[in-house]
Amino acid sequence: MQPPVCIVIATRNSGKISEISDLLKDHPVQIKSLADFGQIPEVVEDGADFEENAYKKASFTARVLGLPALADDSGLVVDALDGRPGVRSARYGGDGATDAGRCKKLLAEMAGAKDRHAAFECVISVAVPTGQALTYEARCEGQIAERPSGDGGFGYDPVFFHPPSKKTFAQMTMAEKSRVSHRGRALGELHDEFDKVIQWIRMHTPEPESLPCAGEQA
Repeated sequence: MQPPVCIVIATRNSGKISEISDLLKDHPVQIKSLADFGQIPEVVEDGADFEENAYKKASFTARVLGLPALADDSGLVVDALDGRPGVRSARYGGDGATDAGRCKKLLAEMAGAKDRHAAFECVISVAVPTGQALTYEARCEGQIAERPSGDGGFGYDPVFFHPPSKKTFAQMTMAEKSRVSHRGRALGELHDEFDKVIQWIRMHTPEPESLPCAGEQA
């Protein structure tokens, strides 16, 4: 029986780590995150879209650590704001802005807007140290609420209202959110074929080379 595959979730965001770990818990994988390693250089998320940023984070982490890595890039796309904050969702509001601060800024920009349609988009990239990657993506339609509601989730969850559920993401349990969210749906696609993904990872991840210790005969 082969040992579990170790996959690094390329983030220190505890909310993302919890969601992804929960969805992959039934598979033969050992989940780690950047929090399990020392400081490594930050990836500059300057891609033109979510797919480019997700690949940059996953491939960089895989190369630096020598382990398969999973990264997602996701964000909120708001029609009334011409697609903002988009790929800059995590940096919306400037350096040092909190989740609450970003939500407050968004609601201020949306004050009086009649069109409150928005969507969360997510792209997941699974990369190996040699550079190859698999991509999964999904989208969740919703609306920007008039005010924050709910204590769960993270990011823009308190102001993202999901009409079919009649709740904001922050009012949902993790299980409820995972069934309908952009990240949950993208991970669902990954989950459904994860056995094949594990085979792909084993095929494209080189075995570590065994080297003699100093003083030993080669």
